[in-house]
Amino acid sequence: NVVATSSEMSSDEAEALKGVRLLMAAGAPVPAETLRAVGQLMPNAESHTPYGMTEVLPVADITLAGIEEAGSGDGVCVGHPVPGVEVAISPLDAEGNATGPLTAESGLVGEVCVRAAHMRDGYDKLWVTEQAASQPAGWHRSGDVGHLDEPGRLWIGGRMGHIIKTASGPVTPVGIEHAVGELPEVVHAAAVGVGPAGTQQMIVVVVPNPPPSRPDLADEGLADRVRAQTDGVDVAAVLVAPALPVDKRHNSKIDRTRISRWAEGVLSGERMRNI
Repeated sequence: NVVATSSEMSSDEAEALKGVRLLMAAGAPVPAETLRAVGQLMPNAESHTPYGMTEVLPVADITLAGIEEAGSGDGVCVGHPVPGVEVAISPLDAEGNATGPLTAESGLVGEVCVRAAHMRDGYDKLWVTEQAASQPAGWHRSGDVGHLDEPGRLWIGGRMGHIIKTASGPVTPVGIEHAVGELPEVVHAAAVGVGPAGTQQMIVVVVPNPPPSRPDLADEGLADRVRAQTDGVDVAAVLVAPALPVDKRHNSKIDRTRISRWAEGVLSGERMRNI
């Protein structure tokens, strides 16, 4: 809790943090409210959240002011590509696969592909890995799904493996999660798909405030408020949980694969247990 921590600092510690000029937050797309809270500790620092991956870093960068200027959208805005980096999108087909030719056209959702001189700098003898991720030649397929907006900013909607493949088309999770997270009683949210690809149902799992002692179906009021935040996308069920599991490498990344398996078990009649 950043605000609580700031109240516990000594005057000398608070004064020292006033000297910080640059604040960088990375590892996953960072919400504006988190940057604002951390910025209270470092009032003279410019807040940046760069985007990239092991193979290409950095790819894009954005400041807190840039996030606020971009406003809300389908996913998280990570800014314009940095100098020397090209970003293109391989659009999704109706089944949620990135089969389309690379394009920089705005509004098309698909796999984010990157090209840069520093791409895979330091890789050695990983030929099979490199070949699989280099389609078309010279580009890196990031495994992230997103789109470019009219000004050329990149928005990230999640991972390709986490696309919810519904009967009415593919749905990306991050925009849904951030919209649900705007509810004052919601601490965290995860949007996942259950069922066969092409007929998947979207399930939203939330950690409310205060959190429940055990997982359960959301009460009718909370479920209605969650559904009202999903911009017309059908939600088959809303569940509550004490906490959401995260990727063991990145505490900020929700483990949607694990949540999806758990939700599918719950909805098929398995005993309700912790995720």
